[in-house]
Amino acid sequence: MIRLSIPASMGMVFNTLYNLTDIWFAGYLGDDALAGLSIAGSVFFLLLSIGLGIQAGASAMIAPEVGRGAVKDAVKGGTSPVKYWINNVTGMAIGFSVLSFLLGAFTARSLVVLLGAEPHVEPLAMEYLWVTLAGSIGFMLSFGAAGALMALGDTKSNRNALAIGFFANFALNPLFTFGLGLGVTGIALATVIIKIATAFYLLRVLAKRLDIRIRPAFDWSRWQALLKQVLPASFNTLTIVLGGFITVALIGQFGSHHVAGYTVGLRLEQLLLLPALGLNSAVMAIAGQNLGAGNSARVAETYQKSLVIGLAMALFSIPIMYFLSPLMMSFFTDTDAIKNTGVTYLRIDALAFYAYVVLFQSVAVLQAMRKPMLPMYLGIARQLVIPAIINYVLIVLWDYPMVSMFYTIVIVVVISSVIAHFYTKREISRLPQAGALD
Repeated sequence: MIRLSIPASMGMVFNTLYNLTDIWFAGYLGDDALAGLSIAGSVFFLLLSIGLGIQAGASAMIAPEVGRGAVKDAVKGGTSPVKYWINNVTGMAIGFSVLSFLLGAFTARSLVVLLGAEPHVEPLAMEYLWVTLAGSIGFMLSFGAAGALMALGDTKSNRNALAIGFFANFALNPLFTFGLGLGVTGIALATVIIKIATAFYLLRVLAKRLDIRIRPAFDWSRWQALLKQVLPASFNTLTIVLGGFITVALIGQFGSHHVAGYTVGLRLEQLLLLPALGLNSAVMAIAGQNLGAGNSARVAETYQKSLVIGLAMALFSIPIMYFLSPLMMSFFTDTDAIKNTGVTYLRIDALAFYAYVVLFQSVAVLQAMRKPMLPMYLGIARQLVIPAIINYVLIVLWDYPMVSMFYTIVIVVVISSVIAHFYTKREISRLPQAGALD
């Protein structure tokens, strides 16, 4: 788990640093550009979420085939299921990118306004959105290729791509934004170019590793099986994004500067959670391969040890989140309203840090077992229904302060993690010859 999770975590670190670089350069353009990019990012990931499940779906379908030894047939040029899954994942990624763009064309502006963008912020948000939506195919193909490589036990290639992408972004952002005077459009253009290059690189590594030619396929029978894994994972991600979307919309009632503060704080929290997300990738791949090999006792062992490793991560990250949050926020802005909101969010949500870790590992094991429905239902309740109702009552009806929303997040996440943990233990115990969990 550690061997696979370290490269995966490092890749996610570079991906988050990539996003923080965009925010950093937007800050140099002014507070309006920072607020516009923060709002646009929420809208973009909402529209992109329909394809985010491709990575989990690809890993869930391919990893068991790896455990059964199907990779050897692919390398020898045989009719391996691995090759056909990869081709269909690629085809699905292309289809989802077209769907994301079409949805964005009709809904993006309304969503930007809904999130509280003032008239002088809205054009800046839309500048970023039009460019990134046009290049969404790079994001989708990257997700699919990364999921396939993860199932093969390769987390290093995606790490390398994301690391190179971070440094490329750090060079292209100032060139496009200030050198060519493109402003927010320059930030978006740099992102699109890098993501398309990343997709080609990962697909090339995948093709070379298996000695195959990757050709987008649209086999409906395989798409049906794939969609059974992709759609729940995508919908789970969608509920996360929608939950954040609703949170941002409610925070937007207090002003766009508070939206910017929450967004920066959220990105910093995600940076600290990245080791746990890298562990999530490793757990999904290992559990899937062991299921394919019929070794269910190792699935139980994998889950147990992931929680112990995750606890060590939490003990390291929580003090950073609480004590160093003012310093971290100061890197991005000098505006008190933005800084104070970010610091407040980070210190309160530190209470739920280990609960996030437990949720990540539970979801990883369930997806590897091809049981994605509970994460989806739990996501709907945790991210969407319960916070929306509670926060609407607190903020809109009872006129509570903004900070009450952050406490709601903590309570809901902790309760959800307990439910996910015991459900995962039960499902593992039902596997043939599964080892008992302590």
